[in-house]
Amino acid sequence: MSSLMSKALLILLMFATSAALGNDKDWRSELARDAERLPRLHSLLVLHQGEEVVALDIRGPGLDTPVNIKSLSKTVLAALVGVGIERGVLEGVDQSIVEALGDQVPEAATEGVERITLGNLLSLQAGLQRTSGRNYGAWVNSDNWVHHVLTRRFVDKPGGRMLYSSGSTHLLSAALTESAGRSTLALAREWLGEPLCIAFPAWDRDPQGIYFGGNNMLMSVRELAAIGELYRNGGRVGEQRLFSEGWVDTSWTGRGESAYTDDPYGYGWFLRPLGGEPGYYGRGYGGQLLYVVPSLELTVVMTSDPTPPSPGSRYLRQQLRLLEQHVIPALRP
Repeated sequence: MSSLMSKALLILLMFATSAALGNDKDWRSELARDAERLPRLHSLLVLHQGEEVVALDIRGPGLDTPVNIKSLSKTVLAALVGVGIERGVLEGVDQSIVEALGDQVPEAATEGVERITLGNLLSLQAGLQRTSGRNYGAWVNSDNWVHHVLTRRFVDKPGGRMLYSSGSTHLLSAALTESAGRSTLALAREWLGEPLCIAFPAWDRDPQGIYFGGNNMLMSVRELAAIGELYRNGGRVGEQRLFSEGWVDTSWTGRGESAYTDDPYGYGWFLRPLGGEPGYYGRGYGGQLLYVVPSLELTVVMTSDPTPPSPGSRYLRQQLRLLEQHVIPALRP
């Protein structure tokens, strides 16, 4: 190849690289601009192939400071259940909650609760009257949260409609505590905290000392991203396996559907296409969001103002629009 041709090729390569960098800067700038226009949004973190490509601390306390992730805790709790099954502490998703709880089941438990499985609780299909929404106050002010849940009447069969209820996921925390003989906090710190470098500060407990299952966990933005990456990598962190790829697959299999968004729900994860790609997300009150798009090797975390009133599904659509308009087009091969 002549010297002149070599120089021409080099110039073309430099021009192409410069143009790519310019486009890269443009999409990030536009993303930051539109993110700042959402007054509730505190942070936005985007990981591509495990590397941070966007890290916006807009109005929050910082990307490494634990914040209340609200019901996004349900996604983290589902990961704990997966590890518990992998370690043999829990038998599997078909295990009866009554068997897992042992002496914690009250004598006055509603007839038929023995048919409720761990899987039913993970997918929010226990069939019992909800303890969220207008019933939430009576539940958290009761003397025994586990007893309160298990004495609710059936409004559907186990495995039927998705009934969003933090009481269902609290039973999973109680089952972990009973079966392991250790608190959910201790299990979270050992099973997830140590391998993923997550601090897990103590969070709320019920009157019996059981850590709230499925609400009010405290985690930082980057710690939440580690949970997303754990699932994206098939249950592995480095050379260590925390749960099987099968657990990821079954967690990302839709069972019931949300009454608010119509999105299918698996084990702690909602399912929703994002920019034409299969996507999976965990969601907490006020706009706490963890999204994984495996086909694009993408993990996204957003945290928001958690104070009432809830911005609802409209705000969720605004958050997802940031990804569909900016992130997905930029990172799609």
